[in-house]
Amino acid sequence: MTIEIHRDAWGIPHLRAGSARELARAQGLVTARDRAWQLEDGRHRAQGTSASFLGPEALHWDLFARQARLDDTARRCWAALEERDPETADWVRAYVDGVNHGLNSGPTAPEFDAVGLAPGRWEPWTPLGIWLATHILFAGFPAKLWREEAAAHLGEEAVGLFAADGPGSSGSNGWLVGGARTTTGHAVIAGDPHRLIEDPGVYQQIHLSCPEFDVVGLAVPGVPGIAHFGHTGTVAWAITNAMADYQDVYRERLRRVGAGVEALGPDGVWRRAARHAESFAVAGEGVVEVEVIETERGPVIAGDIFFAPAAPSRPVPGGSAPRPPVGPEGALSSNSPTLGFARAGGPPRRAEMQGLALRYPPRVTGDLGFSALLPLLRARRVGDVDRAVDLWAEPVNVVQAADTEGGLLHRVAGRVPVRAEANRRRLVPAWEPGHEWRGWHEMPRAAELTDSVAVMANQRGLATPLGVEFAPPHRAHRIAALLAQKEHWSAGDMRAIHMDTHLASCALLLDHLAALEGLSPEAAALRDRLLRWDRRMDADSADAAGYAAVRGAVVRHLAAHPSFAALSTPPAYPEVFLPWLALLPRIGFALEHLLSAEELYGVDRADVVRAALEEVAAEPPAGAWGDTHRLAPWRALTGTPYDGPGLSGDHDCVLCTSAVPGLTDLAARGPAARYVWDLARREDSLWVVPFGASGIPGSPHHGDQLPLWLKGELVPVVTDFDLLERESHE
Repeated sequence: MTIEIHRDAWGIPHLRAGSARELARAQGLVTARDRAWQLEDGRHRAQGTSASFLGPEALHWDLFARQARLDDTARRCWAALEERDPETADWVRAYVDGVNHGLNSGPTAPEFDAVGLAPGRWEPWTPLGIWLATHILFAGFPAKLWREEAAAHLGEEAVGLFAADGPGSSGSNGWLVGGARTTTGHAVIAGDPHRLIEDPGVYQQIHLSCPEFDVVGLAVPGVPGIAHFGHTGTVAWAITNAMADYQDVYRERLRRVGAGVEALGPDGVWRRAARHAESFAVAGEGVVEVEVIETERGPVIAGDIFFAPAAPSRPVPGGSAPRPPVGPEGALSSNSPTLGFARAGGPPRRAEMQGLALRYPPRVTGDLGFSALLPLLRARRVGDVDRAVDLWAEPVNVVQAADTEGGLLHRVAGRVPVRAEANRRRLVPAWEPGHEWRGWHEMPRAAELTDSVAVMANQRGLATPLGVEFAPPHRAHRIAALLAQKEHWSAGDMRAIHMDTHLASCALLLDHLAALEGLSPEAAALRDRLLRWDRRMDADSADAAGYAAVRGAVVRHLAAHPSFAALSTPPAYPEVFLPWLALLPRIGFALEHLLSAEELYGVDRADVVRAALEEVAAEPPAGAWGDTHRLAPWRALTGTPYDGPGLSGDHDCVLCTSAVPGLTDLAARGPAARYVWDLARREDSLWVVPFGASGIPGSPHHGDQLPLWLKGELVPVVTDFDLLERESHE
């Protein structure tokens, strides 16, 4: 059978082939044609070669990717996959063949010309590298660096005060409504993953059909199959980040012995660490060299590692904007670049050095969970999904699934090591015993669903034993409250939940405002207005703008207090970790905790809130929330500045469009897709992405879904090939 490529009215690819292998090749082919620049940007990030065309701004990521050994880990996982699961390996190889054919045969995306780059060759392990590079920071191990700093300067209680359970961790929403609570008697699964909003988007709407299976869902460009959100016709599944902690950071004692490096182990013995140097190009700077060290714990990602900068060469063609490092709170770093402890000019020759080693599961096991991908496509019932995600590795997710026979599933999937509690919270000394990994946790699951409803929004729940910091419960509580307002729900009703803008986390600050006395007339009027506000972060709301302005001023006043001065300048860690170490966003996202703490290091919170209110009252916002709360998507190349549309929502709303309080109202994070999976009739399912199916600027389908996404409308899922336009067959 030939490969058939069809398109619906939104340019979404619908693929049909004679076998799963042929279908994988078709998926790679069409993805390369639709997303060539995105694929190549992802490949270079996984390899640590982004700076070769994006210039010095991408250097910090390339250094991390190389020192964390991302590409080498992908190769290891590929070798293990070939040996352990040759069918999946052959399927991945077919996808890569399709990508290579598409990159070499299709039109060149304009971004390639802008930076003087030609598409390169994909290797069989490239999809594994893209998956790893995309998710390596999902577990938020740099938060351990922050906890270490906060405890050192403010004491142990600071760790809890600045926890992400305060208002701020943007994450994903997902909810499952069983047949007893729907208008059709069959389940509905809906939600929206919250990520950095990128153009083109991080998810690809796609339909994959062959004699073995017929699946619609949201794929990750560069990775075959449909991993996160899919509907096979008889079973559907969706995920959110479980907020589990499964990566450890070890303090290492290192010493140079001749041309090598040794690390002190927990038994008191110095052992040789793997060590080599890597050279790579930086556009506009020439060639740089970095030292790569790996101890028995893992790769050294910061410390006394030499970094040799190069002499300038040619300028960078075109404007570039490397993907900003974004922490789980969505905080963009505002600090100047640093290369961590790295030393320019060559290895230091001290008797003993320090370093931080990262231990992460795929580096230990050689498994990225790709063996789960084909079984997910072949799933017919929730039991099939359950068995498939038993093979999942990372990131660790909460999974919901439902089938047409009434089966429901709510569980955690992934790999979390069993180890000491100290490992989960802070940096631990590699030279002391008791910090080794001792096997793997059994993944929790719900025995049954209360009232036929399950809500997942990164809050404490099933995954509580596996994590340290979770999202605050506001989004989860709000979704549950909305679902309780109606006895029966349909797929078409879910827009009301997707777009809800109620902000529960504003209550504490409003309580502080209510208690203030002796205000100026202007401040008193603003305070009274905010107390009458309906607490909805709507784009056209002047009251929402006023609240956000006061909140931002409170954050800035707290950050400027002398009690926090020691944390105002982050330590010299690599730049990729700075979003987790910046004080202003940390205060912004922990504001609830900081306002409710019994004592706050001598800070008079009433004075802080009063000063912030008076400041805003003297110069109030001129317009509505959407005038400053605008979409700010990441693009690899800057080009013409993007004047994003105004947005409703906020970081603690169900409509989670995340600003960084005190720093910016712009939203770099938000719903990277929305989906509604209907188990009664798959044709009644719905989906939408922020921009469109095509990643090619100028394509009619590059941004045609944006107006719908902004209004909360969704695109119908089409599964009948007779209703589609046939683009080609090969």
